[in-house]
Amino acid sequence: MLEQLYSPLILKTTPEYQELKVISKDCITRHHSHHYFGFAATQWKIFEKEQPHRVKPLLYTYRVLLTGIYLMQTGIVEANLIKLNDNFKLPYIPDLIAQKLADVEKSTLSNVDAVFHHREYERLRECLQEAYEASTLPEAPAAKSALHNLLIRLRIRS
Repeated sequence: MLEQLYSPLILKTTPEYQELKVISKDCITRHHSHHYFGFAATQWKIFEKEQPHRVKPLLYTYRVLLTGIYLMQTGIVEANLIKLNDNFKLPYIPDLIAQKLADVEKSTLSNVDAVFHHREYERLRECLQEAYEASTLPEAPAAKSALHNLLIRLRIRS
């Protein structure tokens, strides 16, 4: 949900939405890493089972892992793979993005590429684990009362 809340692709906003964005910063904990581990594993399974391997689930896998690592390191939700790669500088990301854009969602990889990407998947999972262990994010959210108060106000109004 945090990725949707911080997405630049918001068509309509309200003062309550803006308030929720502010409150949500105090909801981010180091345990959000579990979401990214699970989501990446799901995307990786999709990538592995499809023959030939498609680029789209591979890009999702990388985006999810890098988002999780970045969140653990900074406390900031950044889900844009291009922006994330400005920080992580993985040399293969621009080529994968170009491949996907050139052939829409049907872009496929060779088996040789799949072996390389499997190693990268495992390496980035380790990086996410290390980022989780080193994270200074809190153990528990600190915004329960603020969220409760916002919800009560919204319910009273409706």
